Amino acid sequence: MTFAEMLHKIRTDRGLSQQRLADLLFVDRSTIASWETGRRVPDAVTIRKVADSLGVDVNILMGSDDSFGEKPFVMMVDNERIILRGGRPILEQAIPQAEVVCFTKPSEAIEFAKTHKVPLAFLDIEMGRVSGLDLCRELLAINPRINVIFLTAYTTYSLDAWETGASGFLMKPLTIEGVQKQLSKLRYPVPELVFK
Repeated sequence: MTFAEMLHKIRTDRGLSQQRLADLLFVDRSTIASWETGRRVPDAVTIRKVADSLGVDVNILMGSDDSFGEKPFVMMVDNERIILRGGRPILEQAIPQAEVVCFTKPSEAIEFAKTHKVPLAFLDIEMGRVSGLDLCRELLAINPRINVIFLTAYTTYSLDAWETGASGFLMKPLTIEGVQKQLSKLRYPVPELVFK
């Protein structure tokens, strides 16, 4: 996607009018319109301000899904350390072309997602005060193209999980085969994560 297309998509996904974004950036509405039609492109400093106003990484806004050859990050979030200790090696084996990062606190996962390319996240649903369902919504607000796969021991959450816009649902315990099967069903395919 071009900058113009990505700006339009993220702005509309956030429910912001051109005028509201213009107000946040202290520019005219016509400036936003010219950016979204591709007639003009803002300078680098302004692009950073636009990304901050929309709450997304600059690379996402610029539509650059490449991180200069770096491995994409795959995130796993669960409040139980033992689950992360067991799940991380499985994800590393199932997706060797990714860098696996794990978090016990949803707030840390959110901060990481704001500054890193994270095309795929595995989230527990029951995590104390913040549920995986809420975390999914937060991650999608940061990056509308993130693929979220819920991990749980309870099937009762499956309908709620689908309503968040998640890509998949896996029952615990995690298996290499289960992870690889989910990779073929991602809502937003990630070529660099395809098992080879």
